[in-house]
Amino acid sequence: MTLTRRRFLSISAAALSVPAAAQAGESARWQGVALGAPASMVLAGVALPAARPVFAALETEVLRLERIFSLYRDDSALTRLNAQGHLDAPPPEMLDLLSLAGAIHDATGGAFDPTVQPLWRARAIGGDEAAARALVGWRHVGFDAGRVTLARPGMALTLNGIAQGYVTDRIADLLRSRGFGDVLVDMGEVVARGRRGDGAAWQAGIAAPDGALVGRVTLRDRALATSAPMGTRLLGGRGHIIDPAGTGARRALVSVSAPRAAAADGLSTALCLVDDVTAERAVARFSGARIEALA
Repeated sequence: MTLTRRRFLSISAAALSVPAAAQAGESARWQGVALGAPASMVLAGVALPAARPVFAALETEVLRLERIFSLYRDDSALTRLNAQGHLDAPPPEMLDLLSLAGAIHDATGGAFDPTVQPLWRARAIGGDEAAARALVGWRHVGFDAGRVTLARPGMALTLNGIAQGYVTDRIADLLRSRGFGDVLVDMGEVVARGRRGDGAAWQAGIAAPDGALVGRVTLRDRALATSAPMGTRLLGGRGHIIDPAGTGARRALVSVSAPRAAAADGLSTALCLVDDVTAERAVARFSGARIEALA
């Protein structure tokens, strides 16, 4: 099956509306796809002709990152790792993300575990969940600059609970390196830097899977990620965010903000699976992170 977008963070109309003056050429917008999900960028104070070569370069970067993290590309590093059980000379971006995944795994008492992919797949197609559960376990993943290894045959990783945030950070960083200080980047999660073209702060609305707005957050130099387990339903109507024991989510929606989108992404995923005390302790482990909404 094709994974539909699991994120239900909608940018509010106030945030994405371009002021009348900006429509005359002071802001540039891009829309596309990243990791199979709708994606967008707004560069405030920039005319579209000047932005086009920048957007083209960023599209190239998104494609490069998809060739590392995508589960749906036969040529991606992650697909090759899952097929072979090892990956020699892994890209540094994969090592970065695996290190962060391990930190979130530890902070959440193991609730965040990218090795749930066999269990997710069994649940999606009606396979043997007991056999799949035996393949789950972060402790069986090893990685260093030379190789990533999955110790048990049949193991597989998913980075869908954290990679969108990583890609969002990467694109926002590239924009900053090119001198763009007022930007809104949505690659599945959101990073807002600087201000809108009219000088106002960026705002994001947090929406449930049914589209109902459950909160609004002002963002400046900050990232926001929202997870909704029932945003994608597997067989039997069960949500797609699964803990290592296969018991499913405790919450309908979690939204987390942080200085970096990858951390916010992983935390919002994991916090769907844990109790309030564990959630608070986990967020406290990541400087500047905070819970914006729980439902």
